Amino acid sequence: MTHIWLRAEQRPNEDRAGLTPEGAKALIDKGFTLTVEESRSRIIPLDGYRAAGARIAPEGSWPDAPRDAIIFGLKELPEDGTPLVHRHIMFGHAFKGQPAGRILLDRFAAGGGTLYDLEYLLDESGRRVAAFGYWAGFAGAAVSLKCWLAQQAGGICGPVSSYPDKDALLAELRGALDGAGRSPSAIVIGARGRVGTGASDLCEAMGMPVTRWDMAETAHGGPFPEIARHDIFLNAILAMPGTPVFVPRSTLTEPRALSVIGDVACDPTSDFSPIKVYDRTTSWEAPALRVHEDPVLDVTAIDNLPSLLPLESSQDYAAQLLPSLLTLDDLDAGVWGRAKAIYDQHMGEHA
Repeated sequence: MTHIWLRAEQRPNEDRAGLTPEGAKALIDKGFTLTVEESRSRIIPLDGYRAAGARIAPEGSWPDAPRDAIIFGLKELPEDGTPLVHRHIMFGHAFKGQPAGRILLDRFAAGGGTLYDLEYLLDESGRRVAAFGYWAGFAGAAVSLKCWLAQQAGGICGPVSSYPDKDALLAELRGALDGAGRSPSAIVIGARGRVGTGASDLCEAMGMPVTRWDMAETAHGGPFPEIARHDIFLNAILAMPGTPVFVPRSTLTEPRALSVIGDVACDPTSDFSPIKVYDRTTSWEAPALRVHEDPVLDVTAIDNLPSLLPLESSQDYAAQLLPSLLTLDDLDAGVWGRAKAIYDQHMGEHA
């Protein structure tokens, strides 16, 4: 009998869950054993999982779970260096040479466990079966708008925190925008993808003029003077070889309307980053990085944006992932077999 152990998230500002009570019931009805840890932060109350028939365990007790349990979470594990003996489903951020990722793979090697990385759960065409992209774009556009609003008041964006739902976020933004006297213009690059669609939808909900660009508009490789003519630029394109430079360093001192860059893709340390005016991510405590004073230009680049709206992002992601979770009783096939092969490949290279 397959045993899934839903652990509590332990990263600060992480209230999401990868499984809803409805999904829990579907797994239990199929014959899976499900254990759900208590959590001080999970946006979805524990009672729903209990009512679905899940076993309840203390928060953070997953290291003592039975060896055959599959530990399921979203974000990073505590960095305590302990060997990892279980099979884990999570975002490992370990296959692109990240320093913390190398340490994580060492822990799996030491314990004999396995990482099924959520980023590498792929269908037969190589497309991810579940992603948080839409809500990353929606939240990234919201934080970018907050940065612009702070500029209108002569300041810089202060700390941000999660919202109970998107209606609460939209109501706050509408009130602030009414006080600003005008709406900023925005340009979204990657507008046809999940991230770009979310970003565009937030702009549209705020009544902001929004220009939607995708591959056709950027195929010539640049330069792209149109970006500087908008108040806000929202980047929804992952950095990879061949990605054009959208914002070169020279943008800082050239005439521009642009005063906020929302880098939702958020990969400033990559050699292929299309935004060359900043070099580090921002945080919930300090969401805006001022990269130029006169005229002002702020960059916001938070790497767990969907957590700003944990309810909607959890519900959406869990619905996408559930069909794959229901096949966990055959880890050698389908998305799980492909994920294991990717893990084995990187462990071989890591060794």
